[in-house]
Amino acid sequence: MIENPATVPVNPAGETKLTREQAWKGLELKARDARLFLPPGLCTRCDVVEESATHFVREATIAGSDLREIITLERQHKVTFFQATGPREGAIVNELFEDDAGELQLRFYCYTGLRGKKPNGPEEQAEQAQFDSEGKGYKSALMSTLKRTRELLADGNL
Repeated sequence: MIENPATVPVNPAGETKLTREQAWKGLELKARDARLFLPPGLCTRCDVVEESATHFVREATIAGSDLREIITLERQHKVTFFQATGPREGAIVNELFEDDAGELQLRFYCYTGLRGKKPNGPEEQAEQAQFDSEGKGYKSALMSTLKRTRELLADGNL
């Protein structure tokens, strides 16, 4: 089981302030098309193939792996990615919330495993180490998502 909680402030000092609605729009755009938010070439395909009132399904190729995700949106609060096919199984969550001081925060957490691999085996331990790393972990992914959201806002595309 790979678990990785990470939380970052949506509006750190010195950055353009994002409203909850703007931060949410960035999360929703990322859910619908990861290519806009991931490093160039990492996501080569990302298509919404089904949509309903409660969820949508996207098929993507990320880091060379084909995957299918069922994505639920709890408006302006939470995006959950259920890993239907691909190298991982489980759920990945991005959540907006206010901390005790009333400051908007973005939290990532996941409960995933690697399909066909021994639970907590060497492959999962290696993946956990990567997710925990400072430069490539999910905390840096959260900061990158917020940075890209600010760029889209500045360009008038949010």
